[in-house]
Amino acid sequence: MTATWDPPNATDPILSVRQILALERVLAGDPEVVAAAAHLDRPVRWVHVAEAPDVGVMLTGGEMVLTTGVLLAGDEHKQAEYIQSLHRSEAAAVVLGLGRAFPSPPDAMRRAADRCGLPLVVLHRPFPFAELTEEVQSRLVRRKFAAVSLSESVRTALTGLITAGAPLQRLLDEVAVHSGCPVVVTNLAHRVLATAGERSAVDDVLRDWERIARQAGGGTGDGWTRAELGGRGERWGQIMLCGYRGDTATGRLLADRAAEALVLHRMLGGGSAHTWEEQSAQSLLTDLVSGVVPARQLLPRARAAGLPVNRRTFVPLVVRDSEPAQLERILRLLGLPGLVAELTERTTAVLLSLARDQDADALAAHFAARLHGESAGPRAVVAAAGARTVWDDVPVGLREAQHVADAVADTTAALDLPAVVRLKDVHLRGLIRLLRDDPQVQSFAERELDGLLCGTGSDQDLLGVLRTYLATGRNKSRTAQLHHVSRPALYRRLEAIQTRLGVDLDDFEQAASVHIALLAHDAQQQ
Repeated sequence: MTATWDPPNATDPILSVRQILALERVLAGDPEVVAAAAHLDRPVRWVHVAEAPDVGVMLTGGEMVLTTGVLLAGDEHKQAEYIQSLHRSEAAAVVLGLGRAFPSPPDAMRRAADRCGLPLVVLHRPFPFAELTEEVQSRLVRRKFAAVSLSESVRTALTGLITAGAPLQRLLDEVAVHSGCPVVVTNLAHRVLATAGERSAVDDVLRDWERIARQAGGGTGDGWTRAELGGRGERWGQIMLCGYRGDTATGRLLADRAAEALVLHRMLGGGSAHTWEEQSAQSLLTDLVSGVVPARQLLPRARAAGLPVNRRTFVPLVVRDSEPAQLERILRLLGLPGLVAELTERTTAVLLSLARDQDADALAAHFAARLHGESAGPRAVVAAAGARTVWDDVPVGLREAQHVADAVADTTAALDLPAVVRLKDVHLRGLIRLLRDDPQVQSFAERELDGLLCGTGSDQDLLGVLRTYLATGRNKSRTAQLHHVSRPALYRRLEAIQTRLGVDLDDFEQAASVHIALLAHDAQQQ
């Protein structure tokens, strides 16, 4: 029975036995696989026409041998030895043209080929071997040239991006365009640092990342092609093409070119002051805070980044005036799993992931105490939102913690804040900060403070005194101490403030109105 063949892939840099047999010119010879049909996916490196019984000694492996068997007719021993010789030389297949020497497939060759696992194909119609040789050789050369061209195209594109100072994500996007599949970069612990490709396809990969990482850990297979990342004798990660649909050799080439570019990118500084791990956490937490991407869609990224997410309690924190590296080190020392990412120049988000039976408030306080114990300068502010047990609530928690941190940004010198500041601790200041962009609030602040908003140095000094006086609950002794002035000097400044504003600060309602206006003014300046 004549076999049915899959069409060849025109983008493959190599041809398999199966693909060659599917060529139109070969089909004209009416090919039939009579032995070792399970081995038709062997790659063919070359096509060789030979009639000599000892042709095996002239082969180097991967050849498809074409013969009429004219020198083997009538001797079954020679026929079996011929097949065994080709097998020892690692030939890809043997094609026998039926004719005068062999009008039908010889049983001795067929049995020997089955034992060796060497595909034996017979051609039932007369067929000029030269045409097949020319066809296959030209295709192999074209594919080899295409592979080299692809390699250079990818290398040129990535080198150009690196030279232009492009970020890591831009390089990965370029790799994803060439590969047509999700691209994932991980560290040695298989934690995902960056991804590229069609969003839905990437999410599918990350959703099942633990299984994929285990299966792909051994190398290349079923479209999961990886290449090591490292330099100077040290490995620090890998890049993986997830579900690449082309042939293995092309996937290997793309992964290698991408790995070369990423290593160079990292060695040159990567266009960023942050490590890839930091950029990964920053991207995830920034997306969570912004709310642009639904939290449910970010869950696979969080899991793949190594954050425990199943049956956990999440504690959103925002820390002001502390370095992310210090916060990460404290998390490691305390054994607390979490992500750390810089949100702005002065604020850093920390998302803790705790077991359900752990005391979230106590551990947040322990974290803050350790941070404050290490701080030599002004005490860092640790703002926290209430613990969340549902992942979808995490973005709201992070925004709440950020709001608290911003609300106390300018009060650390004047107020005795708790180790962990929460929404209940910011009182009126927190409300004013939420309303700071309201035009009516802005008009109110300008109207109430008009006499001190001329912008001169003395005006700014008086504003500072007013700010401290109101923040300390109109404590004159404390205000004089903080501004390093005598009590009489403070009294003169307070009189000047009252004259400029036309208010009596001893009157509670008037003082409260000025205090609210000052809070609104300060919030608008941040």
